[in-house]
Amino acid sequence: MKAAREPHVLGWAQNIVTDLGIRQRNDLHYRTLSPTRKVSAGNQIATLPIRAFAICSNKKNMRGYSNPRAEKIPSQQWFYNWCIRLLLERITAFCEARTLDDYGERKLVKIEFSERGGHRYSQTAAYQYYLRFQQQGGKIYLKKREPVTSMLDWDLMESFPHESRAGLQLADFVASSFYQAIDCGGPGAWDVEPAKTLGPVLPKELGSRRDFSVALFPTPAWKADLTPDQKTIFEYYGYEFVRW
Repeated sequence: MKAAREPHVLGWAQNIVTDLGIRQRNDLHYRTLSPTRKVSAGNQIATLPIRAFAICSNKKNMRGYSNPRAEKIPSQQWFYNWCIRLLLERITAFCEARTLDDYGERKLVKIEFSERGGHRYSQTAAYQYYLRFQQQGGKIYLKKREPVTSMLDWDLMESFPHESRAGLQLADFVASSFYQAIDCGGPGAWDVEPAKTLGPVLPKELGSRRDFSVALFPTPAWKADLTPDQKTIFEYYGYEFVRW
């Protein structure tokens, strides 16, 4: 979202909570909502002047996997950092195009992480600088997409408790709705409807959300070996599971 809208985010989240008739808490928390409330909240989020992205990694493909290049980076969370890179590739591509259109120049992107136990966000920020050095030396690995690292700044990357930032609550809704649309074997009921409501805030690239605002890994999509139910939300957003 534009920086000028930041003062309004708390009001957006509070209005959603009020409209849902929630009395027990003031923050928006996806897990505590009924199926009907999830769809209602998603429809309200879909009207906001924001853009959302969902990076979906099929972790069963990671069992026993080793990436020697990534493991050379001194970090205990190289896979998490790698997923953040995939996310930032798309966010910075969108923001680069949008800020050039709106302002005639690239603007820095402010990144806020939702704090989770065991993660060191300083390592995540440092990883982005590592990518910048790779780019400058022409040694970055995987060039299909690259983050626009000139739009990222160490001083504009912070982490906060989920309940303290309304923007993180909106981000949690996006992430959790896609998780519920994919996790058919978990303790929660599988439901694709909340994720479907978010289409208006999921930006397109060349007319499609596939592999941009909704991205499935590994690629190509058939390698994820998803069940028919798991494929539903990806097919809704333009994926085709054709093996070649």
